[in-house]
Amino acid sequence: MNYDLTDIPAGYDRGREHGPEFLNLWMRALEPHFRSREVRTILDLGCGTGRFSEALASHFDAVVVGIDPSVKMLERARAKRHGRGVEYQLGAAEAVPLPARSADAIFISMSFHHFADRALAARECRRILRDGGVVCVRTGTRERIGSYPYVRFFPSTPRKLVEVLPSRAEVSEPFIAEGFRLAASELIVQTIAPSWSAYADKLAAGGDSVLAKLTPQEFETGLAALRRYEVEASDQAIVEPIDLLSFEHGGITSEWSRRT
Repeated sequence: MNYDLTDIPAGYDRGREHGPEFLNLWMRALEPHFRSREVRTILDLGCGTGRFSEALASHFDAVVVGIDPSVKMLERARAKRHGRGVEYQLGAAEAVPLPARSADAIFISMSFHHFADRALAARECRRILRDGGVVCVRTGTRERIGSYPYVRFFPSTPRKLVEVLPSRAEVSEPFIAEGFRLAASELIVQTIAPSWSAYADKLAAGGDSVLAKLTPQEFETGLAALRRYEVEASDQAIVEPIDLLSFEHGGITSEWSRRT
């Protein structure tokens, strides 16, 4: 999807911003994969509006380079930049505008399914990583579709998600073909809204690329059904499972990898 041809960037942060606890959860999840390495430079590949970039820079005391093919998304990333050590550049996963051996870690968050050529993107990751580097992929996967909170309210989304999302095996295949090894695969359950009402407001912001493909009528019907459900359901936080896979290539073998 070309985000610059949509209105998604305008509502992306309103729909995807889940607060400091959410960011802390993901920084803690990344720690075991980064712990045994000297992580000085992190490539945030497919960074979007940069919602993880500053957290990565601050938490790991690293320089972070955010790369994204969307001008609109990068404009929003640059507008909200507050910390030091973060820079953004226009570029695609298949042709990253960085020199070889220039990053110690690569973070790919919810963008792998947008890569036009996954094999070429994995090859670029191998080119850019220094010896002993790690790639961490945070992604939705086909295996988890039934657990995503909105699918029960939008009947056509399971089929659309099957078309869009990779399986866990499909995430691994291009990296393994480039000589990486799968060091870890885990499921992180994240809180995305404190209530169904707040969740409906997030969806209404228009930041989801799958929901953006629905007809206006189906979207409004599903949103109305979700709001009705909110009245019937007990007040509860809304959670969703997201896969985290890490890949290593040569050099250092982490404690995590030795345990698994």
